This record gives sequence, structure tokens and C-alpha cells, in this order.
Amino acid sequence: MRSDARSNRLRILEAATEVLALPGDTSLKSIARRAGVGQGTLYRHFPTRESLVLEVYGEEVEGLVTAVPALLDTLHPPLALRAWLGHLLRLGWCTPEFAEAMRSVTDTPTQACRPLLDALSALVEANRATGAIEPGTTADDVLLLIGPLWRVGANEAERMRAARLLDMLLRGLCPSGAAHATAAAEGATSAG
Repeated sequence: MRSDARSNRLRILEAATEVLALPGDTSLKSIARRAGVGQGTLYRHFPTRESLVLEVYGEEVEGLVTAVPALLDTLHPPLALRAWLGHLLRLGWCTPEFAEAMRSVTDTPTQACRPLLDALSALVEANRATGAIEPGTTADDVLLLIGPLWRVGANEAERMRAARLLDMLLRGLCPSGAAHATAAAEGATSAG
């Protein structure tokens, strides 16, 4: 990458980080304006809004991706899936732009979301290997199912409701692992 292109990319990421942290207009146009680049330049570096948002939250995404092996080493697969989904949901609750990007992923998966989909696929496959998850279930299916949980409000009662709904969802996805997931959920009252 040429130095001017690298500089533009960094300015876009810095501007996006600032814009996404503030209330108000978080459009790509406002991000491009703040970065001092044209929209064409922004789209050359980040062809979709989702790719830009996932890059801004790259450290959090990397944390989710790298957590999978440790979760599978220490927890029964349904519990590992629940813990990971709890982390994913919390990230979306704390950063609504991330949640919106993830909801878009279920419609049109992009290369930017591939690491998260791969991580979730590993969890789904681990559950399938133990017979815990419904046959034919994919990572895309799971993301589509949890999408509404990102709309939960910020207060504690709503988060408790989300934890209950996540447990219900997992009982449907992992009927043979439901007893393990439910027992763990009773020990932890938050969604994750």
C-alpha cells in the first residue's frame, strides 16, 4: 500500500472511531468528511459500512475470535457457545454500531465478518460433534437468531430478560446440551 493510501486508511479509521463514539450522525459521509477524504476513497478502503465498523472494533473482534479455543478447552460445547454468544451480545449492547453491523452480516456476509463467522462455526461444529446441536445448524443461523437480542434495552431488567431469552434459544439449538447450559445460566444471571 502506498504511503498516501496508508495515511488515508488511518485517517478514516481514526475518524470512524471518533464518529461512532458520539451520538448523532454516524453516516459514512460524515466519517469521510471528518477524515478529510472523499467518499470514493473511503469506499476503496472499506467497501461496506460493516467492514469499517468491524475494523474499528478490531481488538474486540480479535478477542472473540481468539477466545474460542480456550472456551472449548475448558467448557462443555453448549456452555462454550453460550459464553461466546454472551460476550458477542455484550459487545453489541455497549457499541450499537457493532450490533447493527452484525445484524447486516446475516443479510450479506462480507469478508470483514469472516473471522467472527469462522469462530462461531468452530463452536457450532464442536456442538455438532458431540451431538448437542441440531443437525444442519450453521453460524449464520445462530447470528440470525440472536439478532433481536441486540435490541434489548440497557437496564438490568432487560439484560436479565436477554439472558433468559439466550438460554431459551440455546435449549432449542442444543437440546441435548440444554441441561448443562441451563445449570450454568442459573449460576450466572447475566447474558454471558
